[in-house]
Amino acid sequence: MISDVLAEAKDKMGKSVEAAKDDFANVRTGRANPALFQKLLVDYYGTPTPLGQLATMNNPEARMLIITPFDKSALKDIEKAIAKAEHLGANVGNDGSIIRAVLPELTEDRRKEYVKLVKGKGEDAKVSIRNIRRKAKDDLDALKSEVGEDEIARGEKELEAITKTYIDAVDEALKKKEAELLEV
Repeated sequence: MISDVLAEAKDKMGKSVEAAKDDFANVRTGRANPALFQKLLVDYYGTPTPLGQLATMNNPEARMLIITPFDKSALKDIEKAIAKAEHLGANVGNDGSIIRAVLPELTEDRRKEYVKLVKGKGEDAKVSIRNIRRKAKDDLDALKSEVGEDEIARGEKELEAITKTYIDAVDEALKKKEAELLEV
């Protein structure tokens, strides 16, 4: 029973770390990365749809991304969605079949803003992990009547070790992204 609680906590904490890494990937660095645009919502026939489901993306140059829609009728909607995404600041143009999005050079101030944004996302991930820990601890406490206190204490120690591992993983990913952002 204790191992089930710990396994569930491990699984959820792992998902929190992966979600944090996805969030970090959506923050732009000096290079135009297709991951920046993957989750951008486009109004496609009245339904907000992620751009990754509507088009292919590749980057022939460091600051340019070429977006090729599967459905040419969605070209204008995709172009509008990219232009509205202020966090990208992309200059957008189309030639009737593809969209070219050119990202501006990052200034030092903008890089520092991105670092703050990434730190906020990292803190959110840590809070999520701590909430998972709290729920698992409550679940362990509920087992006290069925299992001995020594077993519960061992389970709580193991839970703390697991939590520390996943928080360290978020910190490591945060450190890498921060270095990537500040790199000129």
